[in-house]
Amino acid sequence: MPYGILRAGLRVSASELQVFGLRQSLTRPSLKGSMEPIIETRDLTRRFGELTAVDRLNLAIAPGEIFGLVGPDGAGKTTTLRMLCGLVSPTEGSARVAGHDVVKESQAVKDQIGYMAQRFGLYLDLTVEENMFFYADLFGILGEERRELTARLLRMTRMEPFRGRQGGKLSGGMKQKLALMCTLLHRPQILFLDEPTNGVDPVSRRDFWTILYQLLKDGITIFMTTAYLDEAERCNRVGLMHKGKLIRCDTPERLRLAAGAESLEAVFVQTIQAVEAMGAR
Repeated sequence: MPYGILRAGLRVSASELQVFGLRQSLTRPSLKGSMEPIIETRDLTRRFGELTAVDRLNLAIAPGEIFGLVGPDGAGKTTTLRMLCGLVSPTEGSARVAGHDVVKESQAVKDQIGYMAQRFGLYLDLTVEENMFFYADLFGILGEERRELTARLLRMTRMEPFRGRQGGKLSGGMKQKLALMCTLLHRPQILFLDEPTNGVDPVSRRDFWTILYQLLKDGITIFMTTAYLDEAERCNRVGLMHKGKLIRCDTPERLRLAAGAESLEAVFVQTIQAVEAMGAR
């Protein structure tokens, strides 16, 4: 269900604000034992003129985790991903990805990650296999290694029967699978996905998530944004962004329990309304 519908719904009284912990500042979530985060931000901030797109974001993502960032349009999700990928420099604060500073060591970060933007640059006149070969060449993956890796990704995504089909003749779900395969060609440690199933039919979304779970088993960390709350339910942890701020961050189950809600939709409606009520006081 698209996040945009969450503007309407439940109301929260001032006395209920404490239930959501909104009277306290949000701290970075702790990791189990001595595990070092593979993604960590400290007061990460990005301003565009007078607009603060991301406001003092603090996050710690464990290796092998799938983390979902949810929020309405303009909440700062894409800007966050672009900063973590070294594509946009923060105005203030810092971030480390795979042990590297995203500003000082941006190339080292890019070598360890795969970034699938909302509009991935596929060549519609090339076939599925030709697109993969093109991106493999960009990564310096040639010869037998390229053939073996391409074949494995085609099997994993069940795209083998379509390897000779032109990109422009693929369905929306198939285009997303092709984009994902191209993103995985250089074997990244971390996968950043910006609303990867937006506009994709339910069957293709299910297939896409089957692939993501396989990648988790292979040890890849996944950081994604999504507009679908049923997808957020499938993440290990979920963060809710609103007007550039991270206002909730926990497992889906704990978020529901803390709010006394049956769904993440209810949690997010109540939380946003609570935040806006506090801002209006």
